Amino acid sequence: MQKIRVGVLMGGMSAEQEVSFNSGRTICDHLDTNRYTVIPIFQRYDGALFILPYKFLHRGKISDFIDRLESEAELINWDALRSLVDFLYLAVHGTYAEDGTLQGMLELLGIPYLGSRVYASAVCMDKSYTKKILCMHGIVVPRDLTVPVPSAMDGFLDTLKIQLQEAALDYPLIVKPYGEGSSIGVSLVHDATALIPALKKAWYVNTCKPQPALVEACITGMEFSCILLRDYRNNCWLPLPPTEVVPEPQIGFFDYEQKYMPGRSHKFTPARCPEEEIKKIQETCMHVSDILEIRTISRIDGFLQRDGTVVIIDPNTLSGMGPASFLFREAAECNMSHTDVINYLIEAELYQYGMSVGFERMQATEKGSMSTHKKRVAVLFGGDSNEREISLESGRNIVYKLSPHHYTVMPLFVTDTMELYHINQSLIVRNSTHEINSLRDRAEKIEWSALPTLVDFVFIGLHGGKGENGAVQGALEMLKLPYNGSGIIASALCMDKYKTNELLHSHNIPTPRNILISKSQWEQEAQQVITHITNSFGFPCIIKPPDDGCSVLVSRVSTTEEVVAALDALLSTGKLYALVEEFIQGMELTIGVIGNERPYALPPSQAVAAQGILSLVEKFLPGAGQNITPAPLPAEALLLAQETVVAAYKATGCSGYARIDCFYQDAKQSPTGKPRTVILEINTLPALTPATCLFHQAAEVGIKPMELIDTIVELGFEKHATSAQHSEQQNAPHVGDLSL
Repeated sequence: MQKIRVGVLMGGMSAEQEVSFNSGRTICDHLDTNRYTVIPIFQRYDGALFILPYKFLHRGKISDFIDRLESEAELINWDALRSLVDFLYLAVHGTYAEDGTLQGMLELLGIPYLGSRVYASAVCMDKSYTKKILCMHGIVVPRDLTVPVPSAMDGFLDTLKIQLQEAALDYPLIVKPYGEGSSIGVSLVHDATALIPALKKAWYVNTCKPQPALVEACITGMEFSCILLRDYRNNCWLPLPPTEVVPEPQIGFFDYEQKYMPGRSHKFTPARCPEEEIKKIQETCMHVSDILEIRTISRIDGFLQRDGTVVIIDPNTLSGMGPASFLFREAAECNMSHTDVINYLIEAELYQYGMSVGFERMQATEKGSMSTHKKRVAVLFGGDSNEREISLESGRNIVYKLSPHHYTVMPLFVTDTMELYHINQSLIVRNSTHEINSLRDRAEKIEWSALPTLVDFVFIGLHGGKGENGAVQGALEMLKLPYNGSGIIASALCMDKYKTNELLHSHNIPTPRNILISKSQWEQEAQQVITHITNSFGFPCIIKPPDDGCSVLVSRVSTTEEVVAALDALLSTGKLYALVEEFIQGMELTIGVIGNERPYALPPSQAVAAQGILSLVEKFLPGAGQNITPAPLPAEALLLAQETVVAAYKATGCSGYARIDCFYQDAKQSPTGKPRTVILEINTLPALTPATCLFHQAAEVGIKPMELIDTIVELGFEKHATSAQHSEQQNAPHVGDLSL
């Protein structure tokens, strides 16, 4: 039977473009290609539509590919969509996406789509109008004041003070854009001095289309977000367990970084309140959704006050659909996977459009064709290092990208004491390892020695610590279990940046000049250490741990005072050593290498750092940072970089895959007078988060994310088979030893 062609629309013309891109990528990742033909569609900020090449889909930021759309993507128009898709999955947010504009266009063209129709979309995007309607039906909402962009600022503040008094609004106040979401442009204002800057931030959050600001009373109580899915057969709502949101005290509200930065926010699903209060929240949210005529999916944000009053602050006709979004988190409490949720939403819409007959036949065909010979794969994430939150993002993504048609997946959370716990769908979508650790079921503990009876392969999604330094690799070798990535020696070596530099230097592979400083040496001979650094390579220089990644505790220093502060901070964390490196001038690159005996390098990416060193935010916050792939270098420079990282990969004995960070220096920048590539570090278990550079580098050469994960697993099996064969040959008795 012909597959249903699902277009996934992302990007858009609002300030939420980056959030939309993250949502769209997630939907494309989890749409079942056995059931659907997936067509990623990107709307540029000016409204132009493109069929998005897969090589752009897993970039970290829209600016990483926006300049290449014209030349490398297929430009289409709205009318062409009718012949390209059977259904349009809306992963767009904000203005022109949730306000009835897009819905009106699709209604006109007769294209089935996800979510509410024109009226509900338009009403819910107009926050002030929404409140008026809800008030008419007895729903409690915050007091507010709409503040248009003034034609002049003279006397504006005095007039505004009067308007605030008339509206019975006093500080603290929430200031937000009239028609945006994702906490973009939102401020918490405590006094009049901060009010004008907050208003300007809200007015001009979309620089191309200034909009009014909404000033609201700051509500206290338990903040929640509740997702509703429509039971399309029984025509009623299915409320999911609401999520309690706990903003960071120093911020005071749930801002953009807390929503999307791994490990930042504190969310509890179900909310920590009595069952009758949860039911009250759900009933209020269902009532709100019915009043506003929302359909298929609804996300209602609000507060539960101490007296039991439910205050609604923001109804949404669509929800963000990033990997750890409210939608997937709450659905996981009902044991629904990401794919289950996406399938359900599409099925609900197809049913309402009268298109479900073919869909149901396809489901019946699928059940009879699922493979019964699946490999059993355990995925390890969490661990004992400072990189555990990134490991959670990687592990979750690996679980989702291991094809359910080829693998039976066992997610295993690794505690900071390296104990294993089998976790369910509800826990895997949690926002932090701390939360998973507090909620894990002690009865689900798995002994390491039991792994060979449970799985055929172990996919290590750990970063740093015992997960990457050879300890886990040694344990799995002892258990005779295949695993991904490098073996014991390469893992232990590459985890020590100082030893790695020494080895590479012996192979004539360029590395930064460096000094290893022990904690005792720093405590006893601080002045001599500073003098040694100054005489060796001067300022600026880099100070970092020799055994951590993900930019943890890395500093660029330019004075002796900064050296003292950086070394004191690093060595006070329990680290016994610090590595001081010369600062390398050139273009910073990161390059994936794939393979065992015959490794090859993927296209290099330029890593653009705003402050000279890539931060955690630039690496992992959606829309932050920038990676340009391929790096903007001549072909011969790219080839030199690829050849150098492959040489480093071979010299250190890596296998499976790795990501190697380096600098390319042209002849003028290089002290040798010739172009060279300077190796910074080798990551034997690089991050495999949804937008990691490995995925978009692989996509440049036609390898999709799920295919890359498959390749990594296959290389692990291959390496294990080769090692086992070599071991058997070594242990086999020689002919001369046989007794006759």
